[in-house]
Amino acid sequence: FNPFRLIAVGLSVWTISAIGCGISIGFWTITVCRMLVGVGEASFISLAAPFIDESAPVTQRSAWLGIFYMCIPTGVAIGYVYGGLVGDSYGWRYAFFGEAILMLPFVILGFFMEPLQLKGMSHDKDAISDEKITDSKKFLGSSHLYRFCEDVKSLLKERIYVVNCLGAYSYWGPKAGYSIYQMTNADLLFGGITIVGGIVGTLAGGFVLDQMSSTIPNAFKLLSTATFFGAVFCFAAFCFKDMNLFIVFFLIGEILVFATQGPVNFVSIHSVEPTLKPLAMAMSTVCIHVFGDVPSSPLVGVMQDKLKNWRKSSLILTSVLFLAAGIWFIGVFLPSVDRYNDDDENPAAATEQSNVTPSNEEKKAKTIATSTEP
Repeated sequence: FNPFRLIAVGLSVWTISAIGCGISIGFWTITVCRMLVGVGEASFISLAAPFIDESAPVTQRSAWLGIFYMCIPTGVAIGYVYGGLVGDSYGWRYAFFGEAILMLPFVILGFFMEPLQLKGMSHDKDAISDEKITDSKKFLGSSHLYRFCEDVKSLLKERIYVVNCLGAYSYWGPKAGYSIYQMTNADLLFGGITIVGGIVGTLAGGFVLDQMSSTIPNAFKLLSTATFFGAVFCFAAFCFKDMNLFIVFFLIGEILVFATQGPVNFVSIHSVEPTLKPLAMAMSTVCIHVFGDVPSSPLVGVMQDKLKNWRKSSLILTSVLFLAAGIWFIGVFLPSVDRYNDDDENPAAATEQSNVTPSNEEKKAKTIATSTEP
């Protein structure tokens, strides 16, 4: 398949959904369109990160991933400014129309870019036995669904990958924290903290991992350490009544927690076989939503109804970061293998490579023939 074309299809759905939001006539129409917006994110996140990882220099992979994921907090900040300006000047519907127009060049670019084969994707997987397909069709209906289930099963067998996904929801801890902190101009203040913390932290995390040597154990060391100290600073921030101290400590905590962005995606990509990288990124994103931003809002409401104290609620929710740090710390001690160059499942690719690169026997024969020439 062509990854860029799949990205273009996803972004096409995203663009149409954005236009649908602009012409929505009620709550349910805009809700459905907003749900479809996730299709664009799914195709992009699943395929763009493996492409960046393969294109980056070996010594700068984590930094390149960090730069890519730095665009998340930056884009959110720009989106708030853009939405506010366009919404106030022309109306909220035009904000959706404008972003749909801005996305069109990227959709076209995706359809017309030269096809690219990700590592491990240049050849189809070995054919599934007829018996397995026949049996599975009775329950699943198609070999494609059977293959997807087999891929998910393979992912869940990778202990390194599973531990990594369980810890990934720490990214949303600070979000839950500052969403319940009551203050004047809270959106502006915390938006600024998130921009600075997101950019500095994400870039620093990728750079530090590259300096440590980008390996899975080192990534887990950085993840557990950054998350632990990020939890300490975020927890301490909510203990202060002085606003200035709160801002300083919370900013440091945000930087440390955002530093996990590059390493966590490095582990997701390098802990699985090359053929599973897109699915691994997709499942990782699902884990972030399922364990993070989806339940965080109702959890905040239930907890606040029980405690009637914003500070206590903030401290309890922020302490979840300690759990994430502990889960990632377990990953340091798990036996790990970087599967980036794992081509065991792709013998055809190996055969192709052998046709391009002369074998030792061929080199030896060529040397002997040359030496015997007059």
